[in-house]
Amino acid sequence: MIEIPGLKYNSEKNFLLIAGPCVVENRNVVFEVAETLKEVCDNNRVPLILKASYRKANRSRIDSYTGPGDEKALEILAEAGKEFKLPVVTDIHNPDEAAIAARYVDVLQIPAFLCRQTDLLIAAGETGKWINIKKGQFLSGESMKFAVEKVKSTGNNRILLTDRGNMYGYYDLVVDMRNIPVMKKNNVPVIVDITHSLQQPNRSEGVTGGQPEMIETIALSALAAGADGIFMETHPDPAKALSDGANMLHLSRVREIVEKMTLLRETMNTINQKKDIL
Repeated sequence: MIEIPGLKYNSEKNFLLIAGPCVVENRNVVFEVAETLKEVCDNNRVPLILKASYRKANRSRIDSYTGPGDEKALEILAEAGKEFKLPVVTDIHNPDEAAIAARYVDVLQIPAFLCRQTDLLIAAGETGKWINIKKGQFLSGESMKFAVEKVKSTGNNRILLTDRGNMYGYYDLVVDMRNIPVMKKNNVPVIVDITHSLQQPNRSEGVTGGQPEMIETIALSALAAGADGIFMETHPDPAKALSDGANMLHLSRVREIVEKMTLLRETMNTINQKKDIL
């Protein structure tokens, strides 16, 4: 059980959903996404954490959107969490941000490119918040035990690990489902990021591409392989999104995907119960 304050329906029979827009664009987008996600997850009794980056520090081009300003973005996230009674997660990028962001959100996320940064992991752990560590695209699932150890060294055992694929050449990512049981050996919940796993990074024009048509495939495969949760980004109009629009799920498709994932999880629970009996 993932005992995050404010998290509803959190039992071992459910999968956790971490979802929201890529970055805080404005209050309207965050609130529209939060409202839809809450309704869908309440109807399916799925535990939900609202996500959005308050600042996008990792962008290819100098003119890429990074956020509306740190304080404004964090206030929007805190307001959305309070309005919809949802726990909230956001990324941090350097040790000084940990204590600041922790005043506004319930979960701190370590970006994949920074998952080996010792000072960042320790600063995050010292806040006492839940920490979601994204697995680097350049790392094996087995090597994530060292990131877990760094956070645990602070006395904080509130840790999630999230896979987001591995680099395959320069322009593609591949999800290795073997990483799910491997990372679960750390005795922490394992999540699979079904949107960033479908990125097509490093393109010559400096704008990341994606394969959103494969989101459902990766989501169902991850749950079938034993993932404890799913991470996905969604937007009311991905074509107009200010970050990662090419691999985000259209908000109108969230209900369909969540309902299918719920049915699959129920099936997996039945299978596991029969295995226990045998």
